[in-house]
Order: sequence, then structure tokens, then C-alpha cells
Amino acid sequence: MKQALMEVMRMNRICRMVLVTCFGSFILVIFYFQSMLHPVIRRNPFGMDICCRKGSRSPLQELYNPIQLELSNTAILHQIRRDQVTDTCRANSMSSRKRRVLTPNDLKHLVVDENHEMIYCYVPKVACTNWKRVMMVLTGRGKYSDPMEIPANEAHISSNLKTLNQYSIPEINHRLKSYMKFLFVREPFERLVSAYRNKFTQKYNTSFHKRYGTKIVRRQRKNATQEALRKGDDVKFEEFVAYLIDPNTQREEPFNEHWQTVYSLCHPCHIHYDLIGKYETLEDDSNYILQLAGVGSYLKFPTYAKSTRTTDEMTTEFFQNISLEHQTQLYEVYKLDFLMFNYSVPSYLKLE
Repeated sequence: MKQALMEVMRMNRICRMVLVTCFGSFILVIFYFQSMLHPVIRRNPFGMDICCRKGSRSPLQELYNPIQLELSNTAILHQIRRDQVTDTCRANSMSSRKRRVLTPNDLKHLVVDENHEMIYCYVPKVACTNWKRVMMVLTGRGKYSDPMEIPANEAHISSNLKTLNQYSIPEINHRLKSYMKFLFVREPFERLVSAYRNKFTQKYNTSFHKRYGTKIVRRQRKNATQEALRKGDDVKFEEFVAYLIDPNTQREEPFNEHWQTVYSLCHPCHIHYDLIGKYETLEDDSNYILQLAGVGSYLKFPTYAKSTRTTDEMTTEFFQNISLEHQTQLYEVYKLDFLMFNYSVPSYLKLE
């Protein structure tokens, strides 16, 4: 009788333990599904959901979920720029989305800052040297705290910065979704003239003269001298334009990054950029980005006026000798950049 009583009591304890375990599991399952259905999310005014993380706020949160209720004029301006890109991509879907899927090789211009969860797509001839300097300071890979202490040639050493194509596909997708992405653009023809002046009128750029200059002279200059064919160091702007609009040029190989279109370098119709800075408002846009990254109090974008920078007046002069036919064809090459980033057709063009 005593043994039977002990057995009953043992069974009761087992039943209670099973009941408690089941009840606890039930609560965990309920909590799990509740958390899946109702994550901690703040709704931002632009229709993008960003989950809030513990600790410091990410640049993406600062941009889309500002602490102050009213949006600043700067935030509104960048929303207008984003909308312009979206509308242009939608209106020109056939030409702007020639490929539906990007490959890792398409992402080699996207510099990643893990520390501040930012991705910067660099565009040559749009202050990219200074922005690479800033990214070196931000990523902590360099030995500098002041961007201007970094030599220009060191800013362009690929191993000093990590680009998005160096990650695995899941890591790429995570960063494209979670990091703040930005780029800087410039009036397309002013950028083009800047690239020409830098690469074809400076005697020290012998590598460009050899690779591109000799090819341009051979194709575009009648009765070229043997010296010009050998050196390629006296390319005229008219010859450079003729080379760019020649259909054979891009059949052979893509444009060099210094005169490649922004939409081909950064793929804004495939990648949603949160901020689009402009060369014309470089200082304000750059410092706004640094403010969102939480470093604006101690890191400012370098500001110094280059006396040799290409201006609108210079660009006008360079286009004086370009024929109407070549102007029209060149505009077609860079048309999406003009439309996407809201640059009007230059007044010096003779387009009908």
C-alpha cells in the first residue's frame, strides 16, 4: 500500500513537470509568433520600415526616422532628388534597366564603411578623392584622423578601402538593405570636360595617352604623324567626343570610369540610393552625410578651392567647336544622367 502511494505521488510530480514544461513552451511559441508578427518598427514618413536597434542610431535611422518631428529642408531636398531618380528610371525603364540582375563586378565602385553602416558609390571627377580620404578616416583602416593628411595617390589604392564586390551574395544583400547608400553627381558635360583636361592635357598622364590617346588619334585623326600615333599625348577635345559617340568604342570595351555614365557606374535604377549629393552643393551635402553618420561634430568634409577646377564657362568654350550632329549624339550618350539628376540641357548646346 505504501509503495503504491509513493508511485502515485511520483506520477503526480512527473505530470506537474510535464504541464509546466508544456505551458512554458506554449508561452515561448506565442511570444515568438507575436514578435514575428509585430516587430519593433518605426514608420518613417517616406514609406520605408527600419527596425530599431539597441544603442546608437544608424545613419539610415537618422535619415528616415529623425528625432525631430518636422523634416528639415535638407531632408526634403534629398527626398525630391530620390523621387527624380525613381521617376526617371520608371519613365526610361527599357534603357535604364538593360539588365535585371547585377553581378559582383557591377559593385566595385561601392565603398563600404562597416563602422557607420554606410555605402558610398564613387564617381570619378566628382570629388571622389576627398570622399575616399574621408572613408579611410571613417573605416579606421588608415593611420590618419585628418582626411587632408592622406596623399591623393594613397586614397586611390584599392586595398585601403573595401568595396561591396568583395562580400558574399548574402552579405551584399544584407548591406544593400541595411546600410545608408549615397553617391555624388555632377553636371555631365562639365564632368566630361574635367576628365578630358585631366587625362589628355596633362603631360604626366602617359598611361592614359598610351592606352586611350593613341587609339583615339588612330581612329579620329586623318594624316596623323607617327609621333602622335606613338605617343597619343595631343588628343583634341573634338577627337575625344568623336571617340565617345563612335558605336565601335563601347562594342570593344566599356567606357573608362572617368567618362563612364553615372547610371552605369552606380546603377541607381537597381540600387536605391538614400542620398544623392551634388558637386554644386558638395560641402553642404557632404557634411549632412557626416552628421547622419554621427561624426559631424569632429569630422568635416575638406574644403579647398582648386584654381584649376573645370567650370561651366570652361565647358562652354570646349563645346564651341563641336558640331550640332556630334552634340546631339553625345547628349544621347549622357541623357539619362541629365534626366536622372535633374540637370537641364546646357544653354551652349545647339540642340533643336
